[in-house]
Amino acid sequence: MATVPATTLTTSAYAPVNGVSLYYEVHGQPRPGAVPLVLLHGGGSTIETSFGKLLPLLSKDRQVIAFEQQGHGHTADVRDRPFSFRQSADDAAALLRHLQLEKADFFGYSNGGHIALEIALHHPGVVRALVLQSMMYSREGCDPAFWAGFKDAKLADMPRELQDAYLETAAHPEELPVFFRKSVERMRGFEGWTDEQIRSIKAPALIVLGDRDIVLVDHAARMQRLLPDAQLAVVPGADHMTIVSRADEVAALVQRFLAGR
Repeated sequence: MATVPATTLTTSAYAPVNGVSLYYEVHGQPRPGAVPLVLLHGGGSTIETSFGKLLPLLSKDRQVIAFEQQGHGHTADVRDRPFSFRQSADDAAALLRHLQLEKADFFGYSNGGHIALEIALHHPGVVRALVLQSMMYSREGCDPAFWAGFKDAKLADMPRELQDAYLETAAHPEELPVFFRKSVERMRGFEGWTDEQIRSIKAPALIVLGDRDIVLVDHAARMQRLLPDAQLAVVPGADHMTIVSRADEVAALVQRFLAGR
């Protein structure tokens, strides 16, 4: 099981959705008149590694739901199905139906932000608001060297923290090399979204990134301008990995944004 403070975790279970037994957790209690907040973790990650520090803060006064994508953490892989942002978006929408929830706010970190975009584009009816952290909407959002790194990526290049999280939580830890290969293939095939698609998203959005993130600040600012209703927050002195440890700052940004919806 993921390591989370016992005072915030109220439910952990598996939901049968789209051919996957999807592991999810529910933290905190429903707040009258409020929709739940769904957390979408980063690629190669787990609930704990992406949101372990944030969960106790975000679930203090609202219900927070987090799930682990196909092949990540406690959720077993489907051998003949690649990792896909669209598929994970469909899984998220199906999980809400399983939980009999009509609408939610979505907070996606890194690849989780790409999944959040797919939810907003293909399941707009379930989205009240979006928080998009450390993600790009096109390949121009990162330095070319970032994309070149996936060409000959090796398992040894995977951050040790993510390797350890997989080995500790996966039902079949020996499949780590397969997990890494499928994660890399998803990024090699990254196509992104057009300006027109971004403009079509009606849900209010908060874009968050570090000033030293792999995502370029100028790119995030362009995305803010394309979205009909968006705010941009740049966390000083934070990069793509350290921003997850800046829980107090990120939680305050998220809570302030969602309270204003």
